Amino acid sequence: MSRRVVLGVSGASGAVLALAVAEALRAAGAEIELVLSPSARRTLALELGGEAEAELRARAARVHACGDFAAPIASGSVPVVGMIVAPCAMRSLAAIAHGLDDTLLTRAAGVQLKERRPLVLLAREAPLTLAHLRAMTAVTEMGGIVLPPVPAFYLRPASVEAITAQIAARAVDLLKLGPPRARPWSQEGDLP
Repeated sequence: MSRRVVLGVSGASGAVLALAVAEALRAAGAEIELVLSPSARRTLALELGGEAEAELRARAARVHACGDFAAPIASGSVPVVGMIVAPCAMRSLAAIAHGLDDTLLTRAAGVQLKERRPLVLLAREAPLTLAHLRAMTAVTEMGGIVLPPVPAFYLRPASVEAITAQIAARAVDLLKLGPPRARPWSQEGDLP
């Protein structure tokens, strides 16, 4: 069985989520097919520093240019487990929702939907407009999963790293690569 997973990174704020998801995918034994939008490259540098993109690329088995429509991940005949877009800008979400396969990132996402494979979008925006909500509804109706990166405050996270690791684990768990990795809520012992 293929252990290949597409990781798309758009230009939304929350670049740390891309690194956390890449780490969670590697821990799950996945082989990462990475595609970064031009805005993602800029956001990685702005939010995490100049070495962040290289750090993310080092976690990937393959890196595809956002304009490379001949990349294997642009075809449904290439087996992958699914795709996570982390973070997912509203522009990317809207393009996916409306079938605008104008970049490799949105094309690869569209491939997941047409092949009925898991597509998980860590949508980043607040507050949401009606256009955002309608795009989220459209993606959900097509089988995609919109997973806003909302912290699990009931776990009392001690750091931003704990928050992003939990969100990343939840996203990877939705691909069903193996046993769940996200820390579950438990009535016994987790809360006072």
